[in-house]
Amino acid sequence: MSWTTTDMPDQRGRTAVVTGANGGLGLVTARELAAKGAHVVMAVRNQQKAAAAVEDIRAHVPDASLELVALDLSSQASVREAARHVLDTHDRLDLLVNNAGVMGIAEARTVDGFEMQFGVDHLGHWTLTALLLPALLRTPGSRVVTVTSTAHHMGRPVDVANPHLKGRYGPWRAYGQAKLANFHFGLGLQRELERAGARTASLIAHPGLSDTDLQAVSVEGSGGGASQRFFHVMARHTGMSAADGALPQLRAATDPAAKGGEFYGPLFVNNGPPVRKPVLRRIGMDRAVAKLWEVSERETGVAVDVRPAAP
Repeated sequence: MSWTTTDMPDQRGRTAVVTGANGGLGLVTARELAAKGAHVVMAVRNQQKAAAAVEDIRAHVPDASLELVALDLSSQASVREAARHVLDTHDRLDLLVNNAGVMGIAEARTVDGFEMQFGVDHLGHWTLTALLLPALLRTPGSRVVTVTSTAHHMGRPVDVANPHLKGRYGPWRAYGQAKLANFHFGLGLQRELERAGARTASLIAHPGLSDTDLQAVSVEGSGGGASQRFFHVMARHTGMSAADGALPQLRAATDPAAKGGEFYGPLFVNNGPPVRKPVLRRIGMDRAVAKLWEVSERETGVAVDVRPAAP
């Protein structure tokens, strides 16, 4: 039987943080969580778009409990400030959805000097997750859902000596690396949580080919690149809607049967209902995860510390 939003359990009394909640998959995720009664913290960069997103959600869910937090994942200072705000206002946190990202753009650097796709898609979420862990760890049954992509199959594990691909940059090489980092981060975090005996679970999800504004931003960010335009057209004509594309991450976030370390995506690779997918590329994964941890701690100066959850 296909899983849909009607299968989502009641979320009343739960608090969720969703990055990139002002459009596409993030907006759908925030709206559906709010519709089930969750208090949703919409962590977004563009506050003008965020205000429009709030109006959109309240048009569908008049009594939605929403909160806006400014978050620019390309700035570690912004990530720290956003996490500080969330921790100051929420003792408990039931759900963190690491959804936001950029795709296939021309070479660029964050304000901290990181390659933009790796910096936004992974390092920004690394720091946000690490800083929000205290609230997650004190909340039984809490979850972290990190959104990856089928593009993780074309990615290579991060190079400790050159994580920002200096002299080796390609839009899709960088995107593949970033999405494989998301994949490894979600699975690596689950291992750390299990070792600490934590009651928090880490899961991963991917949306398949979904028709969202991500493709349009990719075209713009690449200066109209041919491959970016191809995927934009393909998504528009054959991709799933944002509502369908968000189902894997919503299932990972809310399905009572979902467990830490599981991977959710469309049944038919890039299309179809959300199902649990096998975790592939296990050979060499331990080493890849260890390298990712080394690079992420070194670049951000932030460690993922789950020790407070130890019994």
